Amino acid sequence: MATQRLFPDVQVTIGPWIDNGFYYDFDAKEAFSDADLKKIKKEMQKIIRKKLPIVSEEVTRDEAKARIEAINEPYKLEILDAIKEEPITIYHIGEPGSEESWWDLCAGPHVEKTSDITSNAIDLEKVAGAYWRGDETRPMLQRVYGTAWKSKQQLVQYRELQKEAARRDHRLIGKNLDLFSIQEEAGGGLVFWHPKGAYMRHKIESLWKDIHLRGGYELIYSPHIAQQDLWHTSGHLGFYSESMFNGLEVDKEMYQLKPMNCPFHVLVYKDQKRSYRQLPLRWAELGTVYRYERSGTLQGLFRVRGFTQDDAHIFCLPNQVEDEILGVINLLEDLLSKFGFADYEVNLSTRPEKSVGSDEVWQKSEDAIRSALARKGWDFIVDEGGGAFYGPKIDIKIKDAIGRKWQCSTIQVDFNLPERFDLKYTDSDAAEKRPIMIHRAIFGSVERFFGILTENYAGDFPIWLSAEQMRILPVSEDHVAYAEEVKARIVAACPQARVTVAGGERLGKLIRTAEVEKVPLMCVVGDSEREVGALNVRSRTQGELGSVSVEDVIQRMKVMNDEQLSEF
Repeated sequence: MATQRLFPDVQVTIGPWIDNGFYYDFDAKEAFSDADLKKIKKEMQKIIRKKLPIVSEEVTRDEAKARIEAINEPYKLEILDAIKEEPITIYHIGEPGSEESWWDLCAGPHVEKTSDITSNAIDLEKVAGAYWRGDETRPMLQRVYGTAWKSKQQLVQYRELQKEAARRDHRLIGKNLDLFSIQEEAGGGLVFWHPKGAYMRHKIESLWKDIHLRGGYELIYSPHIAQQDLWHTSGHLGFYSESMFNGLEVDKEMYQLKPMNCPFHVLVYKDQKRSYRQLPLRWAELGTVYRYERSGTLQGLFRVRGFTQDDAHIFCLPNQVEDEILGVINLLEDLLSKFGFADYEVNLSTRPEKSVGSDEVWQKSEDAIRSALARKGWDFIVDEGGGAFYGPKIDIKIKDAIGRKWQCSTIQVDFNLPERFDLKYTDSDAAEKRPIMIHRAIFGSVERFFGILTENYAGDFPIWLSAEQMRILPVSEDHVAYAEEVKARIVAACPQARVTVAGGERLGKLIRTAEVEKVPLMCVVGDSEREVGALNVRSRTQGELGSVSVEDVIQRMKVMNDEQLSEF
């Protein structure tokens, strides 16, 4: 309403609410400036203070169409065509027919009057481009993002949170610390891991493998492409083709970059006859997959076109589902706790209206999930009817250092792929039966999880994970030889330790550089340290730790790396 009062030629489209506010897409001849946003916000506040009523009206489809045509809003006609329910609901700001009135298609509900909104607790934050209906062949619109709160104090707190989130932006930190990059010459959404970031990824993946092997999993590797027939059988080309890259012709046959790993694990299962005695089978893979994402949706490590899923699939008997799900829950808790995540939101999604599988199998699977969560002692939220068509699932969100929730782990029961691929095992009665398949991922993807970690720690990674754990700073050139000797002793005794020696600058500058580069441990060495065989240790998180013997430093470095500790 405020926008069209100030810019009458602007056409309106859609304006849904989102996690921390709302957005509205406009078709405008000129791009909105920051000054325009300020004008629109002031106009919104004027409308709020007028205490205009918000009135609901139900009309026929023909009446709605006539009104939209009368005000020449073609986007609204398209929205109207997409609405299947009748009657059509219109909401008016101001009494219908009055000079103050403005209306829009909306299902509602809304507050009773504009003054129910706190005028000094709203803000318009930014403008971004967005294609109409997300279609790159349709017009480019201007998406105005806004937020609204009950009180001004809440808005102030939100702004502070946004500032802190910007400070933690993984794209900025990744650039400053030289961890990774997106090279546009290679293409959007493709991640290049630089040496420091690659080492950290190696640490993450090594821990992931160790915990899985201890948890009874076996590691497998699978190709990056497969014939398209496989993706027809799995159903991906039928249900998921918009997120897949175009096929590749090889020797007159069509191949497909894999968007998921699951059909490959299914083929491994089918490679030989299976007995009930072999089940459960737990197979894990850090498998790189490729998915098409529109260029406008790509976002650092959070939304990419090539990424590595920390995938695993469990093939089990129906009576093993509960224990297997509990095992996954325990494993994910063990793994995520190594990175400092211990606060979870757990969601259980149950059978939707359209689904595959018998009532009995669905009920037993949902009961098994509930029982596993109860045995774990975790509270959970039930999303009735929110499961996938092929099985119920658990989604787990982790909370970061500033309270944001991130979708992370997923545990998914699947009745569909075993049916599509005709998977079987021979039961104790010699009859052939279908196994239950459980998909699960802990990180979701290595890339996205690394982005979450970067923002959670704001680049101040725990010592065990850091690409450079310790930097030794000689007071002068006379102390460089001792610094190198200490480094050699530490690395020889603890190969996992990442130690460097700086030099060639004044000590003060060496310290400032180490601080900017977020090196966890800075160790100054001078005459006194050389004489007693020690280091003067300073931790970014613990402060000055004073003189520590080289032998003690070695032991602490071993423990930190072996036990994934955050402090010295």
